[in-house]
Amino acid sequence: MADNDDYYYGEGIMDPLGTAPEVTYNWVDITKDFFENIKDLELGELLHDGHLFGLFEAMSAIEMMDPKMDAGMACNRGNPKPLNFQQAVECGKLKIDDLEPSELIGIIDATMACVVSWLEGHSLAQTVFTNLYLHQPHLIKNKPLKAYCIAVYKLLDCIRDCINKAQVFEEEDFLPMCYGYRLGSSPQYGNYDTSLDLSEQKFIAMLREQEEELNKKAKISDSEMAEAWVGLAARIRFTRMFYQALQLITKRDGVSGADCVALLNGCSEMMKVIIRTSGKGTQPVENSDAPNPMGFEPMMNQRLLPPTFPRYTRIKARPEALQYFDEMVTRLRHAWKITSCTNFHTALDFFMEFSRQRACILSRSALQLLYLSPSPAAMTTMGPGPAHRIFMDILRDSIKSFVNPPALAKLPPGTTPPAREFIDKFLSRCVRPFAAFLQVCGHNRARQRDKLAMLLDEFAGLEEEAESVDAVISATMGTPARACFGTWVLYHVLRVMIAYLLSGLELELYSVHEYHYIFWYLYEFLYGWLVSALGRAEGLSGEAKRSEKKSGSRKLKKRARPSAREGLMCQVLQSMCGGYYKALVAFKLQGKIRQPQCEFDNEAVRYKHRFAPLAVLTPPQVHYHEFCEMTRPLQHENPIILYLGGCKHFQQARNLLETITTPDQEVLDLLKVAKTNFIVLKLLADGHKSDSSTPPDFDFSVHRHFPIIKLV
Repeated sequence: MADNDDYYYGEGIMDPLGTAPEVTYNWVDITKDFFENIKDLELGELLHDGHLFGLFEAMSAIEMMDPKMDAGMACNRGNPKPLNFQQAVECGKLKIDDLEPSELIGIIDATMACVVSWLEGHSLAQTVFTNLYLHQPHLIKNKPLKAYCIAVYKLLDCIRDCINKAQVFEEEDFLPMCYGYRLGSSPQYGNYDTSLDLSEQKFIAMLREQEEELNKKAKISDSEMAEAWVGLAARIRFTRMFYQALQLITKRDGVSGADCVALLNGCSEMMKVIIRTSGKGTQPVENSDAPNPMGFEPMMNQRLLPPTFPRYTRIKARPEALQYFDEMVTRLRHAWKITSCTNFHTALDFFMEFSRQRACILSRSALQLLYLSPSPAAMTTMGPGPAHRIFMDILRDSIKSFVNPPALAKLPPGTTPPAREFIDKFLSRCVRPFAAFLQVCGHNRARQRDKLAMLLDEFAGLEEEAESVDAVISATMGTPARACFGTWVLYHVLRVMIAYLLSGLELELYSVHEYHYIFWYLYEFLYGWLVSALGRAEGLSGEAKRSEKKSGSRKLKKRARPSAREGLMCQVLQSMCGGYYKALVAFKLQGKIRQPQCEFDNEAVRYKHRFAPLAVLTPPQVHYHEFCEMTRPLQHENPIILYLGGCKHFQQARNLLETITTPDQEVLDLLKVAKTNFIVLKLLADGHKSDSSTPPDFDFSVHRHFPIIKLV
């Protein structure tokens, strides 16, 4: 591993190549001149010297002797020099044999906490590789610990490979750099003993062997020790099964499905034992930066880091880290269900729902790899090929199930008329934006908003192409114009638009005095257009089925409308937005919402900024002057009438939600919000707190987009 390099000592110090020539430095003390010259600078002012020293240089400068910025200060605070693996073993601070079960459990649990800290965005050098045992695992004599440390290397390599393939991480999510440490079995430097590499089969066999040995010890030990041996065996078994499951996820073949689910189920069972026995291991010393008393040096790799890197990393607490692993396994098990989604619309809904859970970077990456091979991110960059054609077929089936255009149903497979060529070119053009849509769903929620705005630009060109394809197909087939492909694209455009606006509510980007035009836009236009698009798609699909029936096709069984529930939910959300809009206008008329001062505010500019990404698309953006004209009548309405109108909207949403026979958590949350807001607006309409100017509170704890209105 890292310490096997002839020129690497495990603490960021490279072996000198030879005797350096003696250098004489002529230091000049400028302290007095420095303080004399900065007297003219006020607090917060920066020095600017033409092209030599500007804002960039000032922001990049390192304040010497500042522990937060000067890397040397973090290493030289009077602490003893960190010991590497060999030094720690020689001085007796690191045991490599005859370890007690409690010590092994403590080391493994601390390593798991370090892995979690790495997955939360910290560097490998400051987390996992503060474990000295990982620097020379092949020199460890204790067999369970040796097997575990080798497995950690393999596991880290598998995790990094999965995340790198999916490409849904940002700098705050994940740091893929290894800082010179080798992961897996791919040596990075020339001086490397390849005989130390273990194949996957060998190291899996090594882990199995240790599981059996530990279970044997548990059977012949007393109850207290047996529990510790069982806990240790569970940790080894979990590591093996988790690694094997990740390997199957990255391979993603139909044969491995049952095996992967079985492995993840086994991981969940092992996590129960691990959490139960977490108290059997050695615990971190209070007020210590090390996650375990033995085997960890927090400052070990400090000098490997760049000078402007964050100096301090707090390792995740063990109970939280173990809970993190348990939840991650559950999410991976849930992510595997994407393999049963045969329809693109169903898969897209799954992606968006999975994203709302704020899953970790590994489970988000696994979901990307499970649906498309190699990944949606790769689809956005690769040219025509087998994977490209597979995704084209997925989109083709999606269009069939959504609008069932005659051009995809009637033409014989062996012919290549202009209509089919146009469709193939259009589908090929669709691959990039639709794959990007799936990729965006894999990013963290904060980053999705900016990426949705960029995605709208991609769809803008696609709308024009869809209209052209519809026109060419109608002319070629001699049929009346049908906007089949245009409706399909419009449906997804509207979903992106709605997701973009709602993300601002979830991320708390809007001020309360901006809520009214956000909910107005959703109520009057986006949800209305989406309901209309679903209705048009259903009509087009029905026409195609009737024409097939007339042409002599066999009689088809009447099936439930696939978009019925989605259309119902769109009507629910449209009514909810209408209720919020009218309530907010009433609050504004009664002076219950604080408004920005006129000299510092321009509502037209704010409105334009909020809806700017929507300007490039069809349907056309509703401009501010149109918004003012359309909402002017309500600005002079009686607030009581507006409250009653809001009540009506929330009641309508409630009635629609109660017709759903199998409500999920989303429906139950919306139902709670609708009921509560109905009661609140009813009280306000009856004159409750009519004289109060205290602003209402908008509570997003129940639902991320639609708050409960609370009167303070």
